[in-house]
Amino acid sequence: MLKQTPDAAPPMKEVFLIHAHKDLDQLNALVEQLRDDDFLIYVHLDRKCAIDPARVHPAARLVRQRVDVRWGGFSQVEATLNSLRQVLAEVPDFDKVVFLSAQDFPLLPNARLKQELAQLAGRELLDAMPVHQDGWAVAFRYQYFYREGGSLPERLACGLANRVLRLLGSQRRLPHGLQPWGGSSWWALSRTCVAMLVERAGQDRALLRFFRTVLCPDEMFFQTLVMNSPLRERVLGENFRHIQWPEQGARNPKILDEGDFERIAAARAHFCRKLDSRASAGLLPRLRALLDSRKRPA
Repeated sequence: MLKQTPDAAPPMKEVFLIHAHKDLDQLNALVEQLRDDDFLIYVHLDRKCAIDPARVHPAARLVRQRVDVRWGGFSQVEATLNSLRQVLAEVPDFDKVVFLSAQDFPLLPNARLKQELAQLAGRELLDAMPVHQDGWAVAFRYQYFYREGGSLPERLACGLANRVLRLLGSQRRLPHGLQPWGGSSWWALSRTCVAMLVERAGQDRALLRFFRTVLCPDEMFFQTLVMNSPLRERVLGENFRHIQWPEQGARNPKILDEGDFERIAAARAHFCRKLDSRASAGLLPRLRALLDSRKRPA
């Protein structure tokens, strides 16, 4: 009798977490592009946005605990942690959470994206660099107090505290002797890593309290926790995103248009950003054609 070989293990699920604040059609087009039996798609809608949740693509699961997200504030971290808690509670087994904006677009068809992620199993796809004078020189973001919203007295108190720090020639330091790390807000992290982040955020009130008064903490919080943990050995230091900056130190990345197509097509990336349905109207058809061409065997 011939010996039967066991069936191959089914591919591990990938979770795509999309944060959106505008443009329902662009969001739904991204969900449709990623729709796949092996992909789970979650969408966090900014609490103040005008998108009707009932009109979000039915293939997406909605994050229930929505946050009013403000640029540069802790609300960005809070929205991400809320999303990750729900993913962990609802999905018992997955490879990675791939964190996206609704203004991202894939550069690989789903079948190839699965292959790429499978080859990177066990690695954390996190853009990370040390925050200091010889690394990423943004230490001012945490060395002084930043206030996201709040009442007038709270904002005045924040300003007064910063004046006192400067008069004393002093700066804040991260709690617990943590070394600061930073990088892109967009990443792909394993279930083990996501669980560590959520657990640490739930237990360490001092850490959360500190990061609530950091400028752009979404570009430091996750990197700092991962790179100060044993999981740092798994960090690849690459998030596989094609992003173009108009100039060094710019606050926002360039909105990609048709003139950027050749650079995008040549990139070794899984996604490109930042796209706008109007400004990128000429680019989007070419990106879809690129995906179609990459579905065919070489």
